[in-house]
Amino acid sequence: MVAKDDYTYQQGFGNHFSSEALKDALPKGQNTPQKCPYHLYAEQLSGTAFTVPRTHNQRSWLYRIRPSVVHAPFKRNETVNPLFTSKFGCEDALITPTQIRWSPFSLPEEGEKLDFVQGLKTLAGAGDPACRSGLAVHIYTGNKDMEKKAFYNADGDFLIVPQQGTLDIITEFGKMKVAPNEIAVIQRGIRYQVCLPEGASRGYVLEVFGAHFELPDLGPIGANGLANPRDFSTPIAAYEEEDHVEWEIITKFNGVLFSAKQNHTPFDVVAWHGNYAPYKYDLANFCVVNSVSFDHIDPSIFTVLTAKSDTPGVAIADFVIFPPRWAVQEHTFRPPYFHRNCMSEFMGLITGDYDGKSDGFLPGGGSLHSVMTPHGPDAAVFEAASNADLKPVHVGDNNQAFMFETSFMLSLTYWGLETCGKVQHDYYKAWEKLENKFTGKLE
Repeated sequence: MVAKDDYTYQQGFGNHFSSEALKDALPKGQNTPQKCPYHLYAEQLSGTAFTVPRTHNQRSWLYRIRPSVVHAPFKRNETVNPLFTSKFGCEDALITPTQIRWSPFSLPEEGEKLDFVQGLKTLAGAGDPACRSGLAVHIYTGNKDMEKKAFYNADGDFLIVPQQGTLDIITEFGKMKVAPNEIAVIQRGIRYQVCLPEGASRGYVLEVFGAHFELPDLGPIGANGLANPRDFSTPIAAYEEEDHVEWEIITKFNGVLFSAKQNHTPFDVVAWHGNYAPYKYDLANFCVVNSVSFDHIDPSIFTVLTAKSDTPGVAIADFVIFPPRWAVQEHTFRPPYFHRNCMSEFMGLITGDYDGKSDGFLPGGGSLHSVMTPHGPDAAVFEAASNADLKPVHVGDNNQAFMFETSFMLSLTYWGLETCGKVQHDYYKAWEKLENKFTGKLE
């Protein structure tokens, strides 16, 4: 159930939007008049190079009370959060091909106060933000609003998946509420503040360093299905006017956190237009496509968003969900089959159960099955599915599992593998009871 959202949005994916909180705040017919309406400052935020082809060019014009350049110098801030990073070299991370599963990640302890940025912890990743290539997987836990603080990520785009607790987010472009079973995407460079109106909160973050997220191509599916563009929501302009109050601007720049001070709010954008803006999406609106005869369609049919690589059909990262749906296949083993893959698969659970595992995979936890490491249903699921009555079954009532899938080989942080205390070291036993059933005879 999505929490009540009183904010107003513009609908569509990748649209060129226009929004103004004051009538006629947007200049007419040009971007940078000699004097902007209301004596505002014009500022362009570019999410792609100027010369990228028009079909991929992303930028927005913001009209604000003060330009964002008005701040003191940035200083390296190693006290904000040493567990939030984008460094995955040999000295920074660990590698293993072993299947890994994590119990639910801990919420803040009693008396501990963490805001969204302080509660971000990097689990795994690959590549280098300085080279605009790669991704990272983070976990966030928090119980405190960001007070007079704003964050922006110079390294990449954030895809945020709340698991517990609604996020109340104010951005330079306006406000969003993002509840469990919704996602938000906040692109590189956009400043925002996260409040936690429901207290203790937890969720997952997929960060991509180079590409931006797109809707997947539909191919033979046709024009409709999966995540439809009309169901994406982008905020409308909403500004604050606050001077002579100290704000802290925190940025992650090449995997390192920096802070700068300024004496006014960063959320003073009165109007904006463009196609580079944050958005949210309700996963309940995903239109599932599946087999209605026999066998499995590849899990790519569950892709919500993709960040493409330069190789056609190969993703830097896909965001995939396994929502409630009907299973009707005949003569078919219906749960996910045993598999070895050229991709790395991090899975998380927002709510309910996942049909490939009978226990141990819980909301707020996760699993990682790395490149070419075998994985599949545990023994209990295999036995049940092998002998089930193959009548139509509604799978996953009140469930929502998801996957961050990537063509990169992921390294794990020391926190993720050694010190978080959530690794289930007996995970391999899930497959121990898969017995030799070979008889040498057809039955």
